[in-house]
Amino acid sequence: MSGKLIVIDGLDGSGKSTQAKRVADALTQKGIKNMLISFPDYEKPSSALVKMYLSGAFSENANDVNAYAASSFYAVDRYASYMTVWRSFYEAGGVVIATRYVSSNAIHQMCKLPNTEWDSYLSWLSDFEYEKLGLPRPDRILFLDMPRDVADRLIESRYGGDMSKKDIHEKNTAYLRQCEQTAAYAAQKENWTVISCAQAGAPRPQEEITAELLEKIIGDLSC
Repeated sequence: MSGKLIVIDGLDGSGKSTQAKRVADALTQKGIKNMLISFPDYEKPSSALVKMYLSGAFSENANDVNAYAASSFYAVDRYASYMTVWRSFYEAGGVVIATRYVSSNAIHQMCKLPNTEWDSYLSWLSDFEYEKLGLPRPDRILFLDMPRDVADRLIESRYGGDMSKKDIHEKNTAYLRQCEQTAAYAAQKENWTVISCAQAGAPRPQEEITAELLEKIIGDLSC
């Protein structure tokens, strides 16, 4: 019996990793065994092409790297992780909490295409990762909706203003604005659960966001 796969995704600076860790810890405290995974899996060789891409090895401008090629870099990393890290746990009925997943390609790669091609890209992405590669479909995708101006301030505080620490996505504010549009489109088209993460121009308290996430997730686990 397959387990549950819950994805927490969002734009850069939305707090995905923080919230995924908080959710996993809360589930553990409730006696719900779970596994926390994150993509890209930078600790594994499977992320080599992703690291080359984000470091600017192919181009300093993310838009110069073909959307389908870049998507495949991330997809292969996910496939390797599934086959070697979490497949057995998931297939035995385990609860898997993923920071980023196939949804991240929709957010960060679809923006490189004209909006007239967005639907065909989403169809290709679903077929490629879920059907051709055989990755599990998530039971729910929770999208952390953090306004770009708030997220930008959080990214700046993360790196202490040191631009050299940013990847080619984080350095390109125009690209990140494009990602806002594709994220909103994919969230509506793919029925993601959108969690508002800011109020009055400031981030909501972490514990409030965690509580909202847990309410949705525990409801899924009880089904």
